[in-house]
Amino acid sequence: MSQFSIEIEGKTVENAIKLALEQLKLPRNKVKIEILSEGEKGLFGMPGVKLAKVRVTQALEGNVP
Repeated sequence: MSQFSIEIEGKTVENAIKLALEQLKLPRNKVKIEILSEGEKGLFGMPGVKLAKVRVTQALEGNVP
């Protein structure tokens, strides 16, 4: 199996992960997720001032944590 990896940004870490999984068309248990940036909240705790960034990599068979 080949290995695919993407880096993607979202308003939150969970949002970025969801977008990456949709793009890769893979379930969460078949990927390795690295959080590159948690993002920063804005005024009054509003998300989205600085976007969260994740790298999602398709796990090779037997390599899923």
